[in-house]
Amino acid sequence: MADLFQQNPSRKGRAASPSRDGGYTAKDIEVLEGLEPVRRRPGMYIGGTDERAMHHLIAEALDNAMDEAVAGHASTIEVNLGLGNEVTVRDNGRGIPIDPHPKFPKKSALEVIMTTLHSGGKFSDKVYQTSGGLHGVGISVVNALSSELTVEVARDRVAWKQEFSRGAVMSKLTKVGPVNRRGTTVRFVPDTKIFGADAAFKPAQVYRMVRSKAYLFEGVRVRWTCDKGLLKGDDTTPAEEELHFENGLSDYLTHVLNGRKRLIEPFFTGRADLPDKQGRAEWAACWPTDEDGFLYSYCNTVPTPEGGTHEQGFKTALLRALKGYAELTNTKGVSAVTGEDLWGGACVMLSVFIKEPQFQGQTKEKLVSVNAQRLVDMVVKDHFDHWLSGDKATATALLETAIARANERIRKKQDQDMSRKSATKKLRLPGKLTDCTRTSPKGTELFIVEGDSAGGSAKQARSRETQAVLPLRGKILNVASATDDKLRANQELQDLIEALGCGIRDRYDESKLRYEKIIIMTDADVDGAHIASLLMTFFYREMPDMITNGHLYLAMPPLYRLSQKGTTVYAMDDADKDRLMKTAFDARGKVDVSRFKGLGEMPASQLKETTMDPARRLLLKVVIAGDDDKNEQRATAKLVEQLMGRKPEERFRFIQERAQFATANLDI
Repeated sequence: MADLFQQNPSRKGRAASPSRDGGYTAKDIEVLEGLEPVRRRPGMYIGGTDERAMHHLIAEALDNAMDEAVAGHASTIEVNLGLGNEVTVRDNGRGIPIDPHPKFPKKSALEVIMTTLHSGGKFSDKVYQTSGGLHGVGISVVNALSSELTVEVARDRVAWKQEFSRGAVMSKLTKVGPVNRRGTTVRFVPDTKIFGADAAFKPAQVYRMVRSKAYLFEGVRVRWTCDKGLLKGDDTTPAEEELHFENGLSDYLTHVLNGRKRLIEPFFTGRADLPDKQGRAEWAACWPTDEDGFLYSYCNTVPTPEGGTHEQGFKTALLRALKGYAELTNTKGVSAVTGEDLWGGACVMLSVFIKEPQFQGQTKEKLVSVNAQRLVDMVVKDHFDHWLSGDKATATALLETAIARANERIRKKQDQDMSRKSATKKLRLPGKLTDCTRTSPKGTELFIVEGDSAGGSAKQARSRETQAVLPLRGKILNVASATDDKLRANQELQDLIEALGCGIRDRYDESKLRYEKIIIMTDADVDGAHIASLLMTFFYREMPDMITNGHLYLAMPPLYRLSQKGTTVYAMDDADKDRLMKTAFDARGKVDVSRFKGLGEMPASQLKETTMDPARRLLLKVVIAGDDDKNEQRATAKLVEQLMGRKPEERFRFIQERAQFATANLDI
């Protein structure tokens, strides 16, 4: 051991060679100041540099205006989407302070807020009891990632203005003159150096965002305007509209349901202050007969698409209250009811306003505040108790439905008959499966998609007679490295097995397969390829005969949409795009190129045209290599185990051995 530390005699008295430390010294340590960290690593603050992330800039600016409204200082918000990706958000609130900041006396509070991370009035409850902006980075991030940004503040009947560019101050705070209004106006243009020259705001997406804010807080009027030049083709987004909803979430739920039949007519709605003055909760829920449900949740008007503790509290409250009502009425069979049996087909809007919420990441897609679950559970349970007790017919219908779903779930697990006729007419289909109407498997297709967003587009694009859609949440379990117990406990895979109806392994029965084609339809990116690989591994391990008999396919959605005048074509990849640019268009005209980020962002009409219409789509049939050769079969099994099995060192060795053959740019 001592030999490891013995000095080399030949180097005695000499300085250490740079090669020994790689030249790594104090001068190599970078200190990023101001907003430079945001420009260096935008993904840390807005989740990426694609169009989805760019839309988050509007959300940050709009959240600030909504915080003023929720705090009771603003009644009107204006949002304008103009040409050249120009966005303007204006409120009639108090206006950002323009007096010198005590800590930086040479700068106004406005300049500090716009150019300094973690600055703002929302770190305590002195100015805002509840807010969507928490970390003091929202508007400064917008500033850092905008090529142009102008702030105009009206306070005490005087207007002030300051300009910025890419986070840098371009002009001093100047007095514009007297005005008969108050509030803050933020106008910005996203930086093409960050988001690319082709990135563009989608009017429909921005409009939905703005409209949802108006639903979430009925006390505000939101005036939406959009340059008519942005509304192209079949875009039905209004050019201007005043959004004000007196009934808040109930109005939104009515709009989303759009006349769908409901199991019970009255909505379960309510609003309640949380205990200990921690905020308040609002909700609206119903149970449609088609059981195609959803749960949209928000915290301080910020969408939480990945859910969180407030959702869990709401679900727990409903289940506890229903079981309590069943005990009071001596209803049998309720002990088998799980949460999924009750809320699996419900349509729910949930909005909470709480102090100092904790989110998972700066993009705030999941609420992780521990106390939120307890607080929401307490207030919602009390209201649901009263709601059930006040309408016996409604409570009985809901209770009977939950028990029926529980019984069907148990029967399915006991491998009872899963014929198509009984499944479509009697059984309540698993998870979020939207089934087709044809009773015979012949000619039918099941599309397996990733997430509710892609599932929503696929449901609109499908042929109702022959095409079914099953959305899966995230990446499924890797069955090659999981135990049988984990497989049985995984709800996503159990839903898939039940939807197919043919059983797995030695219980596989081809005659009970409910669809002729099983089509994996994932995004054309790394995550989509990974999900497809996990699904193919599942089918290979659990239902190999289904692949052998030619039932498994991969959908091939396009990556680009190219249009010029009246000509529109789709390209599968970059090479296909380059080929079409040369062959399909007039070289003298400009070609509009749109890159599809994911299936969920693809309009239903385009998804149908490119990926789901049997007459025009492209499918890849999945086959098992070496179907008639036992040696090749063993080689295939070994490869699956190497790539998907429990030994990460095998995957590492596979990558090392083949790294020399990688010639294209890798998406890592």
